[in-house]
Amino acid sequence: MSSSHPSVGSTVHRPYLHPYLAMGATVAAAGAILGAVLASPAADGWRLLHWLCKPLATVLIFALAWHARPVLSTRYRRRILAGIACSLLGDVLLMLPQDLFVPGLVAFLCGHLCFIAAFLDDSRFGARPGWLLASLAYGALNLYLLWDSIGAALRVPVIVYVVVLASMGGQALGRARPLARHGSAHRAAVGALLFMLSDTLLAWNRFHAALPLASLWVLSTYYLALWWIARSVQRDDTVIEAGAVQ
Repeated sequence: MSSSHPSVGSTVHRPYLHPYLAMGATVAAAGAILGAVLASPAADGWRLLHWLCKPLATVLIFALAWHARPVLSTRYRRRILAGIACSLLGDVLLMLPQDLFVPGLVAFLCGHLCFIAAFLDDSRFGARPGWLLASLAYGALNLYLLWDSIGAALRVPVIVYVVVLASMGGQALGRARPLARHGSAHRAAVGALLFMLSDTLLAWNRFHAALPLASLWVLSTYYLALWWIARSVQRDDTVIEAGAVQ
């Protein structure tokens, strides 16, 4: 007669999300957004709050991915962590008072390449070409609409970035098969879509016209993007090892 419980000596791996890191990342992201929205020449305290909380939120999301268990694979987690680290560098570069837009763009581009590498851990590139083509078409449409507003010196870096970002989004969507057994790929796809939305808002705000409450929309979608991509590190199923009896 079989037992429904694991035997003595078995190891049960259940999905685990560190509650304090999750709460800390949420609070830090809220502080970064609030500081950015309320900052002004007459309110340096809010700007300082933004400068402190913006990288802190990304660091805590990094730690969240680091501590998540069980992991989809150690290689997947390593590549996602590398992508979040590149995003952290981009956060700092774009936050500094100097105009470091291109170095920040390169940092985020490297992050997206890391995310693509992670998504290739269990699927080939463009396995579902429809999603990849749709993402590239979305990026091309935004480039077309903003083209005249983008300075000549920035056009090549922006084109390269858009291609890599759209490829990341298309690859993430291609992995998220309908009715898939595990939710990791779906969380990665949600994060990728939010990253594309965040960068779209950032581009329109920078190159076209100032958006009302731009910092609120750009940063909230950005942190949600990182959050869901970090959460994709975790495998959803419960794995029983070492002599469990079914």
